[in-house]
Amino acid sequence: MIEYLLLPISAIPFPQIDPVIVQIGPLAIHWYGVGYIVGILFAWWYARKLVATDRLWAGKASPIKGNDIDDFLVWAAVGIVLGGRLGYILFYDFARYIENPADMLAIWQGGMSFHGGFAGTTIAMVLFARSRGFSAWSMFDVIAAGAPVGLGLVRIANFINSELWGRFTNVPWAVEFPNGGPFTRHPSQIYEALLEGLVLFGVLLFLVWGLRKLRAPGFVSGAFVAGYGLSRIFVEFFREPDVQLGYLLGGWLTMGMVLSLPMVLIGIWMMARARPLVAAPTS
Repeated sequence: MIEYLLLPISAIPFPQIDPVIVQIGPLAIHWYGVGYIVGILFAWWYARKLVATDRLWAGKASPIKGNDIDDFLVWAAVGIVLGGRLGYILFYDFARYIENPADMLAIWQGGMSFHGGFAGTTIAMVLFARSRGFSAWSMFDVIAAGAPVGLGLVRIANFINSELWGRFTNVPWAVEFPNGGPFTRHPSQIYEALLEGLVLFGVLLFLVWGLRKLRAPGFVSGAFVAGYGLSRIFVEFFREPDVQLGYLLGGWLTMGMVLSLPMVLIGIWMMARARPLVAAPTS
């Protein structure tokens, strides 16, 4: 209860931004949905740019073509939405959706899991790469390279929606969320937007364009997986756990940490196993 009393003298006012950008009759466009759409479109545009730049692929053409990226766009959207929704249902609020199965389709009400979306997109990439006859590792890399932008945008949308806020705090940048009680909290959505979006994208940008790590299939995507896992585990120390789950094992552990730790280990393994492509001979 002492934490409840440790409130700052002043806090950052919560910006009164309507979660709905525009509404025409029953049709409403939300910042949350726009974040997903812009993120997917950016990843598509950026992936096309990467596969078209030969110098990033040991001096030879990428095994993936621009039309492959175009065709995968639908696969990615389906993997993100289905995986994200199923992940949230299974890991975060299974009991509720079993009692109210119709709510499973109400995506506009919120309830998406990154880990589920990640799994869904990964399955989509593996199946798509096999159907086109090129390495899934390279597919992982070109998609992962641009993925942080979408993550950052969706976290900003979470902030606008006043959801997934942080724990009680008295830091000078604390925010009193309109539906977070009469207490100031960590703006954990912004922490995630900065780490999972801006910082992680900067790291991958350096790996792709500075160190040319697309030449070692699996390295860039491994850095993304491990980087996201580390970022999420860090932010979980400031983020309020989902009310229906609370802390696991009666302590400080959260579901986000449980799901992110394997990502760190898998990402490290992916980077360790990555081997450079053979450079194209020069005349």
